[in-house]
This record gives sequence, structure tokens and C-alpha cells, in this order.
Amino acid sequence: MDWLTDTKIPVGKTAKAVFEWLQDIGEPFFDWLSWLLELLIDGILWVLQTPHPFITVGVFVAITWLLQRNWKICVFVALGFLFILNQGYWEETTESLTLVLSACLVCMAIGVPIGIAAAHRPRLFVAMRPVLDLMQTLPTFVYLIPAIVFFGIGMVPGLIATVIFVLPAPIRLTHLGVSSTPKPLLEAAEAFGATKSQTLWKVELPYALPQIMTGLNQTIMLSLSMVVIAALVGADGLGVPVVRALNQVNTALGFESGFVIVVVAIILDRVLRVER
Repeated sequence: MDWLTDTKIPVGKTAKAVFEWLQDIGEPFFDWLSWLLELLIDGILWVLQTPHPFITVGVFVAITWLLQRNWKICVFVALGFLFILNQGYWEETTESLTLVLSACLVCMAIGVPIGIAAAHRPRLFVAMRPVLDLMQTLPTFVYLIPAIVFFGIGMVPGLIATVIFVLPAPIRLTHLGVSSTPKPLLEAAEAFGATKSQTLWKVELPYALPQIMTGLNQTIMLSLSMVVIAALVGADGLGVPVVRALNQVNTALGFESGFVIVVVAIILDRVLRVER
């Protein structure tokens, strides 16, 4: 088998050369992007941590009522946050929520327009599909390497790795929602003289809204699943005690922090659940 390895295809060397080239020519852009993302992260973190925890919990409960109109879910959200406060993980929870919310803003701002474009241009989606598959199947730890190279250590590389991993979800679900708009609705809009932009805003997007909200829900869940991995590159949050528990073989700490992550995931899922 030596003859086969002697002609090894230089995948690793090529990737290294590409990243070094990007680092050399793109340093000003990466510095600007890092500053912008740090500004976003610091702003969300300030909003979550500056008020008293009870005020923040009350705001989340109010948002839950506006979205769900179900007092049982509101009570569950309140009890969930009170449990987190009881366990002493409020600061870590707000840091993880900051990472999740930042990833959601970036992913939805990029993913929804791309999904709409792909729904209107089938050839574009066919060309994008292998890239989306690669983004979802490539081990998430691989994303951390270029993130560290371009952005150093901290919350920003964790956010970048999270966005790359999560971005296919809103793209696919937005594409599914818009492309599945019934033809009779589109024909009716065209018959009444609607322009393409009016058809998009008044027919396609309202019909696709449940799918888009499902994409948002998936974005949040997948982002939350990245908090432990993001902690490996210096991102603060609930992933830090999990990594510490793993290094120390601390069962109590690992179970506490892991259970808090589960509670946060259930809270976010209940708050943003949308039924057609």
C-alpha cells in the first residue's frame, strides 16, 4: 500500500495554504468583522446582565405570553429560570444566551434571503446543496481551527463556528417554505396584478412563516448544542463548567451544568414553538 500513500493528494497542505493566504490578504476584513461581532455580543450581554435577574425573567415571561398566549408555558418559563438562579448559573446562562441570540441574528439575516433566492432559482439551490451538506456533516471541531486562526480566542471564534454549523438550517427551511407555496395562490396574486415583490411579501412569506419560524427554532437548538464546543476556544457560558467537569471528572458539576443546558433548551423551544 506504500505506492498509494506515496501519491497522497495534498488536501491538508492545500487547505493550510488557502487559510494562510486568506489570513494575509484578509486581515483588515477579519479585524473589522471581529470588532463588529464583539460589539453585537457585548450589546446583547449588557441587555441580559445589566437588569436584575428577576426583571430579565419577567421580560422573557412577557415575550412568552405575547408569542404563545398560554399561561402554562409562561409558568414553565418562569420556573425554569428560577431553577437556573437557584443552581447559581445565571451569569453562565446569560453568556450562553448571548452566543445563541447572536448566532440567530447572523444566521437568520443571512439564511432567509439566501433561502428565498434559492426558492426562486432552482439551479442555485442545486449548486448550493453540496455546500450545505458539507457544512452540516463536517465535524464541528474542524470549524474551530480557521476560526482561531482568523479571530483568535474568545466569543467571536465560537460564534463564527456556530454560524457555519447552523446556517444551513434556516436556508433549507426558508427554501422549503417559499418553494412550497401553492400555485393557485401565486396565480391569484398574478391575476390581481401583484408585482414580484408584492407576491413575495404578501403571499410567499406569510405562507412560509411557519417554516421560517421552524428554521429559527432549529437555529436556536443547534446553536445551544455548540456552547460546549465553543467553550474550547475561550467562549464563556454554560460550556465552561461542562469542560471543567470533564477535565476534573466531576460528576456533580457536569450533571448540574448539563441539566441547566437542557432546561434552557426546553425553555427556548417552548417560547418559539409555532404551529400552523
